[in-house]
Amino acid sequence: MTRPAPGMRSGGLSQGLILGAAFACAAVVLAFGAVRDPNRPPPVEIGVLSPAAEPGHAGSLSCAACHPAETRAWLGSQHARAMQPAGPETVAGDFDDARAAHFGTRARFFRNDGRFMVETEGADGKPAAFVVDYAFGLEPLQQYLTTFPDGRVQVLPFAWVTTPAEGGGRRWIHLHPDEPVPPGDPLHWTSPGQNWNFMCADCHSTAVRKGYDAATDRFATTFSEMSVGCEACHGKAAGHVAWATADRSAATPHKGFASVAPKRPMPDWTPDAATGSPARGVSRPVGDEVETCGTCHARRGRLAEDHRPGKPLTDSFRPVFLTPDLFEADGQMRDEVFNYSSFQQSKMYAKGVVCSDCHDPHGGKLKASGAEVCAQCHVPDTFARAEHTGHAPGPNAPDCIACHMPKRTYMVVDVRHDHGFRVPRPDLSVSFGFPNTCNDCHRDKPATWAARAVERLHGPIRKGFQTYAPAFHAAAVDDPAARDLLLRVAADVDTPALARATALLFLRGRPAAAVDAALRDALSDPDPMVRIAALEAHEGRPAEERRARARALWSDPVRAVRLQALALAPEGPAPDAEVAEKQAFAVTAAEYVASLQFNADRPEARADLARFHRRQGKRAEAEREYLAALALGFTIGPRVDLADLYRETGREGEAEALLRRTVAEAPDAPAPRHALGLLLIRTKRYEEASDFLRRATELDPTQPRYAFVYAAALEAQGRAAEARIVLEKAAAARPADIDLITALLRHALAGRDLERALPLAEHLTGLQPDDASAARLAARLKAARDASRR
Repeated sequence: MTRPAPGMRSGGLSQGLILGAAFACAAVVLAFGAVRDPNRPPPVEIGVLSPAAEPGHAGSLSCAACHPAETRAWLGSQHARAMQPAGPETVAGDFDDARAAHFGTRARFFRNDGRFMVETEGADGKPAAFVVDYAFGLEPLQQYLTTFPDGRVQVLPFAWVTTPAEGGGRRWIHLHPDEPVPPGDPLHWTSPGQNWNFMCADCHSTAVRKGYDAATDRFATTFSEMSVGCEACHGKAAGHVAWATADRSAATPHKGFASVAPKRPMPDWTPDAATGSPARGVSRPVGDEVETCGTCHARRGRLAEDHRPGKPLTDSFRPVFLTPDLFEADGQMRDEVFNYSSFQQSKMYAKGVVCSDCHDPHGGKLKASGAEVCAQCHVPDTFARAEHTGHAPGPNAPDCIACHMPKRTYMVVDVRHDHGFRVPRPDLSVSFGFPNTCNDCHRDKPATWAARAVERLHGPIRKGFQTYAPAFHAAAVDDPAARDLLLRVAADVDTPALARATALLFLRGRPAAAVDAALRDALSDPDPMVRIAALEAHEGRPAEERRARARALWSDPVRAVRLQALALAPEGPAPDAEVAEKQAFAVTAAEYVASLQFNADRPEARADLARFHRRQGKRAEAEREYLAALALGFTIGPRVDLADLYRETGREGEAEALLRRTVAEAPDAPAPRHALGLLLIRTKRYEEASDFLRRATELDPTQPRYAFVYAAALEAQGRAAEARIVLEKAAAARPADIDLITALLRHALAGRDLERALPLAEHLTGLQPDDASAARLAARLKAARDASRR
């Protein structure tokens, strides 16, 4: 997504229900309005087991008698209040006939027969009244959900800011305030991108089962608890409750739990006298507490609903890499990525620090106020001095959080801190243009001023723990030097594994023997994200090479790795492969299909399944899945792919009609214009083709393939000079693209222009250091040029 869908925040819970003889605990029975539609959800008690809970669940309230302190902390947490039935005690917004507007769209918030209502634009563009079924969140804003007859629960487009009015709160806001969001837009509140069942439910309720029926396109989503309860982190607890109420035998594994997250060795965070920080760290077991938190506090896709404590996060989820749409080149968060991937980049993560070292695991609050939490491990007197901060001590001096956890605002008013714990690097801002914490405060000063100030305090060498900004920036701008910089990052064992993985991902399409060796070796790296990246970087290679690299990982112990290996080589084993290899592929192929079918409510999953069938030669099945993807909503990729399938099966007329409809409905989308241009070239309608190809190039000048094909079309019409201009402009933006440089070299050779051809040939040799033919051509051109000068 180019624009982030609004995330969901936790909310409020009032108190009242008395629990247990040994301990009184506050909870509440939360009721809906007086009159309810029978298709709408029934009243639910927060912390009480839902009737739809699967066997083995006990509910959070069953934990209170033995764990009073933890329950008390949980009841005051955002987790316990993550989702609530809409009622007078849970809805914070102004529903006394309040009004709001957004780019011509109007909304009215009112009550009717005890129900909370929102009147606003529906999917058809007409105003309608929608019942608020759930309150979602409380601090700093609260959102509202409504249920449709097919089981879809959608996030209404306006949210209530709950902070005090004097600070800009107590008002209605639209979550995309700077742009119109008309019906049909991916961010319109009725679209799949704003769907609770897929986007929000599994992190705001416990043991969610999405319950999507692809045959009827309906949801029957259930949960064991409406909010985030004890079993969301600890797993099914009925066995533990039985153990606790029986003999509590020490022989019972995990005290009755099916599994538990492993604990790290006992750490020693004693500060070193010389540095003021702990000198030693501890190892981190797979599936630990951080990975448990990461199931929700990560930007990730879900592969299955079978996660349990102690399993690797990547066995049920696919986290993101440090790509430019989500992160700055130095790893700072850009888009809404939550905390997991940021924390993985930190020195604290490398030392074995876990979330509960700083946050109370049940209440979620910091264990000390503000930067005082840092003093658990770091000596304050060492770091609060002007010699360290550059600011005189006092109430206005920046603290650890201000300097080492830059903040960004999401959802208009929600301020969040980056958990990468990086040193301020304004010098990188000078070189590459991304933000730094110094200038977050000193906005009236340039980054050069901040860089000089930091250098005066700490000297010219201050790399910090994250050192990959130059490599990732070079990759982003397609600098030819990127290959060697990325190889160094990928090979550095002291670099965070997620950054090494991202470096491997960025090596795709940069041919060299050293790149091939790095990718091959990374396939056996202990970190699953490194293995996934190495597999993904092989995309586009010949089928035999992809199969040779993927087949060993069809039986990888981690599901996300297995599925990526399957996606890399879906054609399957060679006919003469060993039986064990064929069996491994068959098992993982079934797992791959099941994962995509689990997400069959998403057009991108249906399109991925279509591509799998297509590459296995099952064209009818592929067409069926593409059509299903189109039925779920307007998406560009599946339409372009379906048109190509039509071409492949000799149905050029259907392909052309589909692409023309797509261009008409999405005039600013480059991919369908490019595809239509290719189709017109195949049917020798060059002039019309050139118009579509030109426009595709204009709409996305960063895509070198568009420029390459457009130039080829121009050349086919005898417009070589125009083709050269297109190629030169594209190559200036993507100087490491081999196809563009090769095409320019061919133009120079055709014109017998040695002065232009030689630097192009030498540049091509640098891009392909192991290509002997490129080196020989460069040598011949150099000899010819030298001879012409004698």
